[in-house]
Amino acid sequence: MDVDAEAAWQHALAAQKRGGRIAAVREAAGIAAYKAGHFREALAELRTVRRMTGDDSYLPLMADCERGLGRPERALDLASSPEVGGLDTPAKVEMLIVAAGARHDLGQHEAAVVSLQVSQLRTNSRAPWRARLWYAYADALLSVGRTAEAREWLVKAAEADSDGETDAAERLDELDGIVFDEDWDDADDPDGADPAPSTDREG
Repeated sequence: MDVDAEAAWQHALAAQKRGGRIAAVREAAGIAAYKAGHFREALAELRTVRRMTGDDSYLPLMADCERGLGRPERALDLASSPEVGGLDTPAKVEMLIVAAGARHDLGQHEAAVVSLQVSQLRTNSRAPWRARLWYAYADALLSVGRTAEAREWLVKAAEADSDGETDAAERLDELDGIVFDEDWDDADDPDGADPAPSTDREG
């Protein structure tokens, strides 16, 4: 999936034709479809898995599929459903992030900021979801012009994101006016030294 999401989806489809009554097969198909951007198919597969297993942990992914289909209101409906209360903390955090994104889709940027001001935002743990939550909060702050605050949260997200799940470091460079020349040719540097970033600051 990380290398070729579309190929993964095609493999998952082949597996689904052979083992469509197996929940794990349908789950793989749903996730592969989501990764490949086939949100309608992903939503159908994940709904099927939920019916087969009674597992509500797919709700955040389903809500994000609704966003991908241009239906942010439905994403918010899922985010406010009673079943969300029974999710574990990682899934709840994912749903918060998806819901904030849906509010952005609707132009409700201030509401997105407020929706992410939850206790988990101040976590002192090394929870794997913290980088994504901090990044989402920084993004929300940027959308309402609170750049200085957003930078602080981007720094936290970049430091916590050891797996590269976000582009927090790149966003920080953009905020600081740092631009890397993608056309750099090592042949132009006889010493083979790494290129230094150029800066383009306004003001």
